[in-house]
Amino acid sequence: MQGIDLSRGFYADIVRPWLNEAAPGLRHSAALMGYGSELLGFDDETSRDHNWGPRVHIFVAPEVFAEHARRLVDDFSRVAPSNYLGEPIGWRSRPHPPANGPQSAGALGDGLEVHTIEALLEGHFAIGSTENLTPAQWLGFAEQKLLAFTSGAAFHDDDNRLGEVRARLGYFPDDVWFYKIACQWRRIAEEQAFVGRAGQVGDDLGSRVIAARLARDVMRMGFLLERRYAPYSKWLGSGFARLPIAQPLLPHLQQALLAGHWPERQDALAAAYLELARWQNAIGVAAFEPVLGPYHERPFTTINADDAVAAAHAAIEDVWIGQLPIIGALDQVSDLTPLLEDPRRSQSLMAAIT
Repeated sequence: MQGIDLSRGFYADIVRPWLNEAAPGLRHSAALMGYGSELLGFDDETSRDHNWGPRVHIFVAPEVFAEHARRLVDDFSRVAPSNYLGEPIGWRSRPHPPANGPQSAGALGDGLEVHTIEALLEGHFAIGSTENLTPAQWLGFAEQKLLAFTSGAAFHDDDNRLGEVRARLGYFPDDVWFYKIACQWRRIAEEQAFVGRAGQVGDDLGSRVIAARLARDVMRMGFLLERRYAPYSKWLGSGFARLPIAQPLLPHLQQALLAGHWPERQDALAAAYLELARWQNAIGVAAFEPVLGPYHERPFTTINADDAVAAAHAAIEDVWIGQLPIIGALDQVSDLTPLLEDPRRSQSLMAAIT
């Protein structure tokens, strides 16, 4: 059984009936979100050694939390079964222990947590609300955290408040999206000729490393063009394989990574860039005429990525975003996990470079 299904049943069979008796009429939302491979449907037997099992997050209004949350957590700990469908409900070596804070409460002995939505947003994104988010804030959100927040499942949602919050974070506003597309093409533009240049001087390892970096850039561009948040590195390939755009790209990327000689490697990557451009034109976003050819007078196959950058940048209407240097959003300038997972550091970094 997948973790999402296990937790959905845990809420329906155990938590909800108990909640109806412990706090009759309590208006709440219930979901599983925030962390865990099961949120993306990638959990398997290996996933069960930590951060896996029957668990549910209950969301209530701040005034309700103040009145009921601690009592509910204590009461559930006394009556909760030791397991559900053969799986223990306690924390098993989880690096994410149950939340406890001014508006978050949980216990080690079971998988129930009580939160306010406001506390979840503050801890996950360093924001108090999803209303009127600024472009600067959007640029400081890590895609892997946006994905974790908007994936998973809601099991119950009185007033649809949780649903509205998740919908507002469903994807980047258009101008932020155009900016990220421009910056992703810029990343490709910066290194695409180096696969050949490193290979030309006999540095085959260096050529392969650069090719792998560019393959990753192609994959992340695929997520952008599909308007999907990219997961962190462990599940990047698995998530990419699910995208429609992956089908024409995968043969080229595999060839690039397996090629024994740099000319074959660079040509396979160039074919992948061309597929990206065709896809971008087909969806009617920042269209440009793609051209493959030598890098100036050097014999390295490249695409006219500068034209792609210019086309995406020209689509931006927001004045503030339009004047930004073509550097990138948070996860385009760093893939350092402690930075991407710390929302305050994330926002501070982007404030410093924009």
